[in-house]
Amino acid sequence: MASYKPKNILITGAAGFIASHVANRLVRNYPEYKIVVLDKLDYCSNTKNLLPSKLSPNFKFVKGDIESADLVNYLLITESIDTIMHFAAQTHVDNSFGNSFEFTKNNIYGTHVLLEACKVTGQIRRFIHVSTDEVYGETDEDAVVGNHEASQLLPTNPYSATKAGAEMLVMAYGRSYGLPVITTRGNNVYGPNQFPEKLIPKFILLAMRGKTLPIHGDGSNVRSYLYCEDVAEAFEVILHKGEVGRVYNIGTKKERRVIDVARDICKLFSMDPETSIEFVENRPFNDQRYFLDDQRLKNLGWSERTVWEDGLKKTIEWYTQNPDWWGDVTGALLPHPRMLMMPGSTHFDSEDGKEASYVSGPNQTRMVVPTPKGGSSPQKQSLKFLIYGRTGWIGGLLGQLCEKRGIAFEYGKGRLEDRSSLNADIQNIKPTHVFNAAGVTGRPNVDWCESHKTETIRANVAGTLTLADVCRDHGLLMMNFATGCIFEYDAAHPQGSGIGFKEEDKPNFIGSFYSKTKAMVEELLKEYDNVCTLRVRMPISSDLNNPRNFITKISRYNKVVNIPNSMTVLDELLPISIEMAKKNLRGIWNFTNPGVVSHNEILEMYKTYIDPKFKWENFTLEEQAKVIVAPRSNNDMDASKLKKEFPELLSIKESLIKYAFEPNRRT
Repeated sequence: MASYKPKNILITGAAGFIASHVANRLVRNYPEYKIVVLDKLDYCSNTKNLLPSKLSPNFKFVKGDIESADLVNYLLITESIDTIMHFAAQTHVDNSFGNSFEFTKNNIYGTHVLLEACKVTGQIRRFIHVSTDEVYGETDEDAVVGNHEASQLLPTNPYSATKAGAEMLVMAYGRSYGLPVITTRGNNVYGPNQFPEKLIPKFILLAMRGKTLPIHGDGSNVRSYLYCEDVAEAFEVILHKGEVGRVYNIGTKKERRVIDVARDICKLFSMDPETSIEFVENRPFNDQRYFLDDQRLKNLGWSERTVWEDGLKKTIEWYTQNPDWWGDVTGALLPHPRMLMMPGSTHFDSEDGKEASYVSGPNQTRMVVPTPKGGSSPQKQSLKFLIYGRTGWIGGLLGQLCEKRGIAFEYGKGRLEDRSSLNADIQNIKPTHVFNAAGVTGRPNVDWCESHKTETIRANVAGTLTLADVCRDHGLLMMNFATGCIFEYDAAHPQGSGIGFKEEDKPNFIGSFYSKTKAMVEELLKEYDNVCTLRVRMPISSDLNNPRNFITKISRYNKVVNIPNSMTVLDELLPISIEMAKKNLRGIWNFTNPGVVSHNEILEMYKTYIDPKFKWENFTLEEQAKVIVAPRSNNDMDASKLKKEFPELLSIKESLIKYAFEPNRRT
């Protein structure tokens, strides 16, 4: 068998996990080869992974994106590249469910750019395309023979579908243009340097922190694991001995259930599996098994060297010695991480790479992770908010708050019900988070909604759902300002009892059409895991001249009811909404100050702090009903969930005095 001898190799995605081990191996073993590595430094890349090669004369690092055709063509020509090993890809299945377009762009379009550059330059003698065993789809549980290289491709998730699509392009360029292509499909890989969104490093880091290990489903899913150095050796063999036009499976016959992997890690950390393993909701279509026939690769002379027990020990040893290799990885350690792909910077240590050359490419991305309680991220994240509701009260205050805090923001120009205009906003502004403070509350109050039902549905239901869906497509968290006016006191939550409505309680107030639409959209938004719903009630601010301020409203009424209610002091809670966005918080939150306050209590404060001559009269709900069109909601919202997350949150009466009345004191 003739052996191929490359001269100048371009390795894409080489600051990532597998490719860095391959690059370091080739730099070390073949000083006569020039190794040029290209990486855009995404969230799961790290220049420290390439430290062993940094000072080698046959190594060069270029920071850039494979999607940049000009850059790729420039590198192929100026570096006289004759061989490409294409590893660059988005690879985490969980991310692909919430950010599938990014996978199409990276994995298919990026591969297409490379292939076209190879065709145009006409100098490539080998193009090794790195794919995955997941393109075969799920293997039957009772199958004794693994998928061979000619097996049908049946991908079951967006990630594997994009990898299969990229393979089709590679095959087409091989057949149409005679490009000398080789494709590899590998089992799971583990070892040092792996970003902890993957199972084994995630479990190791959680075990190091004394936390439980979350397992999707019942843990019966079977996977095959290869140690990273064995895989790097496999690529070394395929580079030199692989046959053009062939596909090579890189696999192992040794399979393990996920539950057994967790137990093995518990054992090495002296943890009790019964109390240290937590079963969580399964991810969508979690393939039960991937099983490969790797005989073709073995015929080239490769075989697995590292047994599971030794590889796992080496991996644990490396992570315990390098606990901060990846910085703050809080978000990756969640049971169902969603790494949001945003414009910004990534794991990059300029000191580590100061002697390499760098070329910046477009579409840099990063991972947004929650900030742990009691601490802050070691890397300052560059925030940019897209805010809808510019002319609204909350939307306007949010913009003012961002200006004061130096947070970049822009108001959305698109209408919420117009999907194409929302996509245009996101593509032009490239936000890290989206805040939705738009919607119809009524002009001048909710009675307007009773006679404008279609307009109310369009804004409060169709518009909000469209924005949530567009944000999900772009992998963006949407902070949604909703309402708590979907509850009313009932037998289980009687007035004055101190028993408030919790986040999980079902709305029971449909007295107004406004509240009905808000309850409806809140229920539907539960299906979107990229939404944080903030239930605002009777909002109050320090601006007592604003007619939308609840204090201003009731101080101008001739008569008021006197019922205790939960309320939201915006001066205190809007800054908290920004912190919630930074923490990547999701789900429903009662966004009120703890406790309740009555109309009379507020007006007594008004009299004490603002106008000692102020007088008012009360009337009953029955009397009120004669002067309004739609009934009003009265309730007590349980804010203990928010208080637990933000212990400094003041009670409603304390907050009213601090933020609304003391700053406006006239007496």
